Amino acid sequence: MSAGINHPSLLFTPERVKSAKARVESGDSLMVKGWENIRTIAEAQLAKPDIMKLEYMALAWQMTGDRRYAEKLKEVLMRTADTRSWANSEMMARNPAWRSELQMAHRSFQVAVAYDAIYDTLSPAERKHIAEGMWRLAGEPLLGDWLLEPTRIHSLNSMGHNWWTSCVGMGGLLAMAIGNEVPEAADAARKAVDALPEWFGFAGDVIQRKPRTFDRDGGMYESINYASFGITEALILRQAWLNSHPGAKLPDIPQIRQLASFFSHVAYPRTGILHSINFGDSHKNVTGESSMLLALAQPGNAGKKEMEKEAAIVGWYVGQVEPGQHREGFPRTVPMGFLYTPDTSKAPAVPDLPKSHLWKDFGWATMRDSWDKDATMLAVKSGMTWNHSHADANSFIIFHKGVDIIKDAGNCSYGKPEYRNYFFQTEAHNVVRFNGQGQPRHQQYHGSMLPGEVTGLVDEGRFKYVLANGTGPMSRWLSRNYRHFLWIDNVIYVVDDLESHEPGRFEWLWHPGGDTRKRGYDLEVTNGDAAVLVRPVYPNYLAPSDYVHDYPQHLYWETHEAPDETLKGTETYWSFHMPQTVDRVKGVTAVILKDSVSQKSIPQIERREGKDWIGLRVTQPDGAVTDIYINQLADGRLMHLNSWIDADGFSTDAYMLAVTYPAGVTPSPSASPSDMFMVHGSSLRRSGKVLHSSLDKRTLRLK
Repeated sequence: MSAGINHPSLLFTPERVKSAKARVESGDSLMVKGWENIRTIAEAQLAKPDIMKLEYMALAWQMTGDRRYAEKLKEVLMRTADTRSWANSEMMARNPAWRSELQMAHRSFQVAVAYDAIYDTLSPAERKHIAEGMWRLAGEPLLGDWLLEPTRIHSLNSMGHNWWTSCVGMGGLLAMAIGNEVPEAADAARKAVDALPEWFGFAGDVIQRKPRTFDRDGGMYESINYASFGITEALILRQAWLNSHPGAKLPDIPQIRQLASFFSHVAYPRTGILHSINFGDSHKNVTGESSMLLALAQPGNAGKKEMEKEAAIVGWYVGQVEPGQHREGFPRTVPMGFLYTPDTSKAPAVPDLPKSHLWKDFGWATMRDSWDKDATMLAVKSGMTWNHSHADANSFIIFHKGVDIIKDAGNCSYGKPEYRNYFFQTEAHNVVRFNGQGQPRHQQYHGSMLPGEVTGLVDEGRFKYVLANGTGPMSRWLSRNYRHFLWIDNVIYVVDDLESHEPGRFEWLWHPGGDTRKRGYDLEVTNGDAAVLVRPVYPNYLAPSDYVHDYPQHLYWETHEAPDETLKGTETYWSFHMPQTVDRVKGVTAVILKDSVSQKSIPQIERREGKDWIGLRVTQPDGAVTDIYINQLADGRLMHLNSWIDADGFSTDAYMLAVTYPAGVTPSPSASPSDMFMVHGSSLRRSGKVLHSSLDKRTLRLK
């Protein structure tokens, strides 16, 4: 049985309250503003208390000693302890009955911090009445359903995402608060804390098609929204245990040290509120600040240098977030943010992190040209489809000049037909469909038996590359669904390597994040100062006019109306498709990143072809030329033969080769390139000279 704890000591500790008061009294403007907001809400609660806002009066009592707050909290807690049930009728109708759910967990957090705060003002009889009532009402149902034997009905394999950490985390927090009066609650709280490493380390389930919770390089696959929520609920419980058990040692959880990196790599700093990639059930405004602040407060086995680096990253991140942009965040205007946000006045201008990152286990990657605000960022996704992870294998988002200029359609309330019929499904994403079909709709509930993957990320300055393989989720229609992203200078080349089981029509979907119009071969997208041109080049250009019957080899286009995220209007997405039916095709689309809407001078792109290769010649406005070769033999069609091609004097087995010549140099077999980049090749030779040789195929920059 766990020893009793002192109160208050869970989250609003005397040490943190004292430090916060000192910062307010010193004139720290952010802390002053935060305290003013908290006290205003606390005052309003005196007249009309809301059980979901008890934390404001709890902190106000500890900050001021004004007994009005303590008396009102006691009144609410005494009355709540007599409540018959917090069970949800819909959940109770399930078999077996779910006695607990998220709203019960949220209320438990509020009750726990309130009880902890006013503990010393209560008589022993009042403590016992509240504690026993809250154990019956919420503590036992939460931990009994989700953790404790012999009543547990859930496992990590079925409901191991955010519900588990919320119910166990907040049930454990409540149990910790009332443990002095209810010994079985104290014992349950210890079991809840001990179970946290198992949640963080969950390795997945092949039979039930559930991926591991955390990637080995950090991060959680179920969208930024649910990663932030689920992790925060776990870390609140762990923080409360460490606070209330001075000197306690808990097992190190490696994933905690990776949170600052994860949430930063999926963030897009911009003029205005911070945005994050919104794959799955998330929103651009969602942040990870709550998880990052709690992780920083729990150093574990981390060394001094590691913690200093983490603190600098967290300081930078918090500086990008605006109060209230994320309802579940921890800005200084809510009690947890007020107490746990460190001084960020010396935070760096940009984080000390690489500009690209790959999460191989759950199939995400991000690449950017800078950590500065309003830079360009590419996010790619091709992992598991299930639950909060949409049918979006091989989809991507491009942020440019402060906006998601090529965007994800988003989501809406889960009970709405628009969610299950559109936002979750393939058509809401930037992917390829076949004969009008995308990923099978049953994957929303049953998952994709064969997940997608993202591999091979290389960031070499002006050359960036990553490969998305969405064959598994689309295997009902396609035997090959590879999407290469090759980013060179101011153009992102999306190279689709596609093969179907039988001839049919391939269709490329595009979700523009701005005003869109077709101009000749291009789809032009503008939004404020941001502009891009989307130019299909292979299998052909877009038909240059509406008289598509005069261009039987070109791509046709269609526009589709779909609900927007608010469900108050509609928005348009585009599809490009071939007029012919084929069973194998290469699609190459150049996304030209413009410096401004008015920019007239853009790269010139021309198609080129040779024996067993197709390619592009890209001439920049300054005269520099980049030739890109795509090896038609290197796409899996050969088994024991290597994929050798000869192209403009280069002999290689690479899947792709990019060769740049400086301004003033005319490309020719004798011209000297200034830069080269090889994708998936073992050899590159020119005029008898070996430029690269390896027995396995590699992706690398060659100068």
